[in-house]
Amino acid sequence: MDSGEQQLTGHLARASVLVVDDEPGMRNFLVKTLAPHCLSVAEAGNTAEAEVELARRHFDVMILDNMMPGRRGLDWLAEQRGKGGFTDTIMVTAYADLETAIEAMRAGAADFVLKPFRSNQLLNAVGRCIQMAQLRRENMLLRRELDGQDIGQQRRELIGSSPAIAATRDMLARIRDVTTPVLITGASGTGKEVAARHMHMTSHRSTAPFVPINCSAIPAEMIESELFGHVAGAFPGAGAAREGLLPSAQGGTVFLDDVAGLSPSAQSALRRVLEDGTVRPVGAERETQLDLRFVLATSRALDREVAEGRFREDLFFRINVIELRMPALAEREGDIVELAALFLREIAARLDLPRLEIDNTTRAAMLRHDWPGNIRELRNFIERSLIFGRFPLETLAPPTDQGPIEPLTQVERREILRALDVTGGNRSEAARRLGVSRKTIDRKCAAWGL
Repeated sequence: MDSGEQQLTGHLARASVLVVDDEPGMRNFLVKTLAPHCLSVAEAGNTAEAEVELARRHFDVMILDNMMPGRRGLDWLAEQRGKGGFTDTIMVTAYADLETAIEAMRAGAADFVLKPFRSNQLLNAVGRCIQMAQLRRENMLLRRELDGQDIGQQRRELIGSSPAIAATRDMLARIRDVTTPVLITGASGTGKEVAARHMHMTSHRSTAPFVPINCSAIPAEMIESELFGHVAGAFPGAGAAREGLLPSAQGGTVFLDDVAGLSPSAQSALRRVLEDGTVRPVGAERETQLDLRFVLATSRALDREVAEGRFREDLFFRINVIELRMPALAEREGDIVELAALFLREIAARLDLPRLEIDNTTRAAMLRHDWPGNIRELRNFIERSLIFGRFPLETLAPPTDQGPIEPLTQVERREILRALDVTGGNRSEAARRLGVSRKTIDRKCAAWGL
């Protein structure tokens, strides 16, 4: 068996398949062919039985006969696509002309197999479907990461040996395989997404997708379409059906960051998802079954948000079952220098800049500082230090009553202008070096009249 065949076999082993054929003999052959190689195989003798199975659970692939009594498989498939069905479908037909192929594509079929066929043809077709679906999801998630963040900053392990982070690791080890939603709390910059990734990568779901979603970064009017997907024509501009972020994470972990930023309608929809384990794409008539673990995060006090009417009480009680509080960097004094040394190595290599050494004066200044911005502030401090070739210790003065503290807005303006000066006014490069988005630089410059 060559590497390509081994890869297809690996995809088959994780596949759930629904066989839809009105002929008992053909249906039995298909099930016997697929069952030894696939995770699960179900069968239906007609489209009505198939709809019952699809409503009951999620299938990766459907094998659908085209010519059945009453109606053609292609007509039924087109109808299901209009209702929001996204299961990849392989048509089985005895007639493979150009017109049938065009119809199959229009109806949403991923492939079709011509009768009579051999077992390996069917197995290869199913393997290709699973492989293509995985590639689509990986590409979509990669595009989201490239558009929204520096992938190099998304670590999968928790660095440090302090008692506080050791206790966090111990808690993550105990809850890594739970199916109950996990709520991660803590101040901004404490590494909530890193903790969620760590939990995912050490769990039995590690080979499935990890999908991070910043709830407050998606416009309120688009959040349900982004999370749940939509059918063609569901709203103006929805020219084609689109799978949502939640279905794209089948079998894996969804990380909902800043969950308090969800709109009231999205909170209501999320509550239904958590209770029923299903999603309904916008404009769809049928729900899709999910196999997901939800990890949610917030830097706000959700009980206060509930009391002030900004967060649904029923959703709060649904997600506040297992809470993991991320310690502030000030609680991890023993980790500060270790993290700084790590960031020095990583960022210097990424930006191709000379390394800096942490001397005793710098070490003392780091340990005295409160780090209100937590790990994010430390990382940005290290990146600025590498860009300018020195540690700006004046920004790490400990809080005292000896004089006024420079406002954060002035520090921000000074560092952005300095980065723009170093990069010759190149805003994209300045944003990359400062670890922020280009939009942030544009917004600040506009506010300053630049």
